[in-house]
Amino acid sequence: MEAILPNLLVPLILVVLVVIFLLGYALGKWGLRPDENTGEARVRQVLTTYFQLPDYHLLNNITLPFEDGTTQIDQILVSTRGIFVIETKHYSGELLANEKSPAWTQVLRMAKIQMPNPIRQNYRHVKVVRDLLDFIPKEHSHSLVVFTGDAVFKTKIPEGVMYLSALVEHINQFQEEGSYSAKKE
Repeated sequence: MEAILPNLLVPLILVVLVVIFLLGYALGKWGLRPDENTGEARVRQVLTTYFQLPDYHLLNNITLPFEDGTTQIDQILVSTRGIFVIETKHYSGELLANEKSPAWTQVLRMAKIQMPNPIRQNYRHVKVVRDLLDFIPKEHSHSLVVFTGDAVFKTKIPEGVMYLSALVEHINQFQEEGSYSAKKE
């Protein structure tokens, strides 16, 4: 009886180690990374599923020098279709947005919260990327603001702003290999 117990422990320990490894792998691939929020993780998951090497290279949570400091960019997708600079927002409630306004409003029940216009925020990111990659024509870089939460726009959704469900189709609208303008339908 004593010899049977150690013989059962070795396979049990191996099974537990394999389960822990697989769980860690899955969390690392699909779960939150320490440097990202829920929205960024969802965008990363979609981008890595639909846009893979060798035609696409995804950079996550990039900090680049900007003026007297730095700026943090959620994702940059470098591809044959262009360079997509992505700002992610994970909000709920209702959103009142104006493309040119310095601030947007988020309505949560009875509270109205002002937030900086993410289009303006991402414009700064695009400018930094364009300055660093000054050898690439600026029309090849695209600003995308992606909303991943359950927020609903109560105003017209500005150009370049989309829900996560529209991200893949939006990127696929751009023609491949050298012609980076959106397809004409």
